Amino acid sequence: MKKATIQLETLACPSCMQKIDNAVKALEGVEQESVKVMFNASKVKLNFDDEKISIDQIEKAITTLGYEVKKSQVR
Repeated sequence: MKKATIQLETLACPSCMQKIDNAVKALEGVEQESVKVMFNASKVKLNFDDEKISIDQIEKAITTLGYEVKKSQVR
């Protein structure tokens, strides 16, 4: 399991947070309980299985919703 912190553009509303939360949790390979979308910090923290999904695929799921990913950190 890897941990990721994804920095997003500034989130405008709580419903944006909910959309991102739902989209990321729906991805196979993402540990659902680990997903935290932080509204004030405009960050998403999560754990994922890098054998099932890549950070690029997670970022793509977020950008498909129309939110810009500024940078990601994976450890």
